[in-house]
Amino acid sequence: MMNPHPEPDTASFPLRLQRLGVVMEPEPGNPLEVEGVLNPASARGRDGQLYLFPRLVARGNYSRIGIARVCFNEAGDPVGVERLGIALEPQADYELRPDGGGCEDPRITFIEPLDRYVMTYTALSSRGPRIALAMSEDLFHWDRLGLAIFMPYEGVDFNDVANKDALLFPVAIPDPDGRPSMALIHRPLFPGTGPDEKLHCRFPRVMDILRESIWISYHSLVDEVCDKHHHLCHFDSHRRLACPTAAWEQLKIGGGTPPMLTPHGWLFLYHGVCEALNKLSGCELSYSAGLLVLDEKQPHQIRYRSPEPILTPELPKEREGIVPNVVFPTAIDRRDDLGLPGRFDVYYGMADKRIGVARLDLPEHLPK
Repeated sequence: MMNPHPEPDTASFPLRLQRLGVVMEPEPGNPLEVEGVLNPASARGRDGQLYLFPRLVARGNYSRIGIARVCFNEAGDPVGVERLGIALEPQADYELRPDGGGCEDPRITFIEPLDRYVMTYTALSSRGPRIALAMSEDLFHWDRLGLAIFMPYEGVDFNDVANKDALLFPVAIPDPDGRPSMALIHRPLFPGTGPDEKLHCRFPRVMDILRESIWISYHSLVDEVCDKHHHLCHFDSHRRLACPTAAWEQLKIGGGTPPMLTPHGWLFLYHGVCEALNKLSGCELSYSAGLLVLDEKQPHQIRYRSPEPILTPELPKEREGIVPNVVFPTAIDRRDDLGLPGRFDVYYGMADKRIGVARLDLPEHLPK
């Protein structure tokens, strides 16, 4: 019998994602999804099932975070979802604004020292997008923790600017002082550093690496008390991680999937934005996915960075939608359930309208 999950040929292995298909699209007649389902979080429940937490967009760009159970075929590939309801919808003042609001683009990590699931998501209020956190024991009931609060770093204040696409590590990470900490990857959007702003900046400019980078920020878990989790929103030390370097990410980089520990180090996908030429509309943005591997003990040190994107918008459903030319990875599932710890299923937004899934088989040796 043929093995439905053959091992990749690592000698000639291209570090690219293999598309598996679309797993979720807007449900006809569902007003909660009329403007798209996209950019989900994922997590394995305590029951071993895989749950997806898509952003559901109603009319007026009003976003909720749904919950769905992933369905698999006989080969073990994800092929669809069973909708189970709403995980979070805008209720707190930092999720609301006069014309609506939103809970957007979640990521979920099971934090082992806390024995809890922690969700980071984008809260959209009149102040603009900010990172918010919520916690759960079972993935179905969520306790809001509030907005992330950052101490300044070398005169740079992260709190009064847009910030989103935050990712958490699942285990304690040493902070710059060596204390075991909860670590958060994020990318503050300082004025002038958004991809739309940089796209229309035609004069030569010098990159401000402090304000155009992905960062790691830390919350010390020393003396952390399990029944006082609201303090988890405070991050008091920071390390700069990466700034745009390649042509495909020249306008912006930002977080993608939560870090997962591999034999190579901490693996996570990120997004990069560049300029694409549209024959009809002229210049527009194009979102692709790259891969970073961070040192296991000192994750502010990069061990590997893909020189080219591992996924680019190529299919019609990735090039045409609410926002064209977008592949946006936000969730990752290691397939230990299939006995394939080197296989990762990556869930990604397709043109801000639907959700696709692609497979990454991690080779024994990373490309050079």
